[in-house]
Amino acid sequence: MTLIDSRPGIRAAYRALTDKTGVYVDADLAVTRLGPPLRTELRHWFPAEQVEEAVTTYRGLYPDYAIAPTVPTPGADEALAAVRQKGLRVVVVTSKLGRLAELHLTHLGMAADELAGDLFAEGKAAALTEHGVRWYVGDHVADMVAARTAGVPGIGVATGPCSAEELREAGAAYVLDDLTGFPALLDKIAVGSGPAT
Repeated sequence: MTLIDSRPGIRAAYRALTDKTGVYVDADLAVTRLGPPLRTELRHWFPAEQVEEAVTTYRGLYPDYAIAPTVPTPGADEALAAVRQKGLRVVVVTSKLGRLAELHLTHLGMAADELAGDLFAEGKAAALTEHGVRWYVGDHVADMVAARTAGVPGIGVATGPCSAEELREAGAAYVLDDLTGFPALLDKIAVGSGPAT
């Protein structure tokens, strides 16, 4: 929930998954712990031998249930505009499956220069390094792990499941309440050129 608040749509997708499979998923609880890979959440609700099938079913339902209800987080559009105004690139690195993340970005009119999906924690660091990212903005402690592993400053935004304190403890160089403060922060830290996310 750095650029988008996907909770309403994900809640709807989990409810649709319950309807489709007959296996109860507490959608309200599930959306309080977004960030880790989908399989991590589904292991709470499905027997191990059914998790992969549940992943496939959920991802099949996702476009119909999760895209339309999703909205930008406060300041997201302005944050992307600030990056562009500095002549920098937007690289989106997410634990969400890439094609599903692309649906969100397209629906909301948010352009990314690069998109790397289905990555988490240290796994995100490889994409950050590959794309020459200079700062990584994220809402989860695992995002700060990714930034630290990639050797770039992590900018935490407390719009997701992790508090400002948790983000700081995980190594965030900066912590914002939301992205409304990002353009001013970017003015302070941006020097030279290169990608930002």
